[in-house]
Amino acid sequence: MECNLANLFEIAVDAYPDREYLVANGKRRTYAEMEARANQLAHHLAAQGIGPGDHVGIYAYNSVEWVETLWAVFKLRAVWINVNYRYVKDELHYLLTNADLKALVHQREFSPLVGSLLPDLRDLRHVIVVEDGTDVPYPSADAVGYEHALAGQSTVRDFGPRSADDIYILYTGGTTGMPKGVVWRHEDVFFALGGGIDPTTNTRVQAPGDLVARARERQPGTMLPIAPLMHGASQWSVMGGAFQGNRIVLVSKFDPDRVWRLVESEGVNSIMITGDAMGRPLAETLAASGDTYDLSSLVSISSTAAVFSPSVKQSFLDQLPNVIMSEAVGASETGSNGYALVQRADTESTRGPTVKAILDSVVLDDDLRPVEPGSGVVGKLARRGNIPVEYYKDPEKSAQTFVTAADGTRYSVPGDFATVEADGRIVLLGRGSVSINSGGEKIFPEEVEAAIKSQPDVYDCTVVGIPDERWGQRVVALVQPRAGRAPTLEDIQAHCRELLAGYKVPRELHLVEEVVRSPSGKPDYRWAKDIATGATTPA
Repeated sequence: MECNLANLFEIAVDAYPDREYLVANGKRRTYAEMEARANQLAHHLAAQGIGPGDHVGIYAYNSVEWVETLWAVFKLRAVWINVNYRYVKDELHYLLTNADLKALVHQREFSPLVGSLLPDLRDLRHVIVVEDGTDVPYPSADAVGYEHALAGQSTVRDFGPRSADDIYILYTGGTTGMPKGVVWRHEDVFFALGGGIDPTTNTRVQAPGDLVARARERQPGTMLPIAPLMHGASQWSVMGGAFQGNRIVLVSKFDPDRVWRLVESEGVNSIMITGDAMGRPLAETLAASGDTYDLSSLVSISSTAAVFSPSVKQSFLDQLPNVIMSEAVGASETGSNGYALVQRADTESTRGPTVKAILDSVVLDDDLRPVEPGSGVVGKLARRGNIPVEYYKDPEKSAQTFVTAADGTRYSVPGDFATVEADGRIVLLGRGSVSINSGGEKIFPEEVEAAIKSQPDVYDCTVVGIPDERWGQRVVALVQPRAGRAPTLEDIQAHCRELLAGYKVPRELHLVEEVVRSPSGKPDYRWAKDIATGATTPA
């Protein structure tokens, strides 16, 4: 059988149909129920002319309908497109036109914005609206309700053969530019993100159904990925979790108290966060609760895709000493690159994550040669083997990221700087596109941010570089203070000098009401630079 994501899901359904698969906003689906409803939606879409290779947008908060849609689209060998629900009109227009949508499934709340863009979406032939309790008009007269679309459709799985070459596209939200669609083959993304490689042993699955076969023999875990499903980490918790027979709990919007209440009421075993943006409010809500939550079911917390500061790690370690914490690094363009368990030593340094490399991950020098462990050479994190095909409709950026070395090896190199320890572990330093060059010294914002966040008056921060006549660039900190606090530049500098070399210490400070981040917790560096340069006034 082909290593195809829809095939893998159907193997899982046949293996454990009566297991509960998904819990979201009071709705529940067993594996068999999810399969039946996804088949109904797939038959409806097929009747509208949607087939292999066609693009279907999903524009909604976390919900059972989001997940039903993703499986329905894959069943048809079509491609679903994740849409960022925070986009304003111009950003949404760019994404929807760039992605060449043939159909769109969206939450009713977004109907006015969708309706305003429909005249420009000439390829869009069908719109399905998911009810959410709002009463705004549908975006067009021929848009249909989600449940109406499913009504009367067959629940039978009677679709044609699929291929390992079928396409999955992940639009990655740009922190410094517009989003890009990362194009993967199903087989490649399964090994890069879907569980095809075990990060703890670096062994590959030998046959597509092996994960499912193993899952039949063990008790399922209950997982709570907190990030929006438009973010790859949550998508793969939902999909990869299905292949392993797990039960998935979703929250429509992030609220720390709601998360802890779900852990308690649903017996959640593992929560997945995206760094500080979720970790800090979760840890602080837990600290303020006075141990009122029953977290006896919780076994692990995993963080991925965003900076996980030492001070936040320490807070979790102090409050949940029996919970295992892990940290993963990777990118939409590489999949998983490294994995590590969080130890107390991780809270004593401001350097980036230090992880065990996952199979096929490597750090390359400027000549695309692997960096020698322990050499101290700063290179770029890369992956070979199961990597993407390209960026959708962007040959120039594709050529910059997906490169071929002199020995013929093809790599994905998104731009994260890293070094390799003598024992082979990878130390992630930061994204090259936002690094700061001050007086000839390269400064990675993530390291400075981690130091600033450990200052007692600081709740959150983002660090950027802006032009400086003397140094080329100077380090600027945008700080969201804790309630009732107002740290000064001198306060921040004094704290940082105990943790960082002098040239990394911020030279300028802006206090802001809130640090703006993407839904996945990544800093919005465009916003930060606008504040730092005076192009925008801080709130």
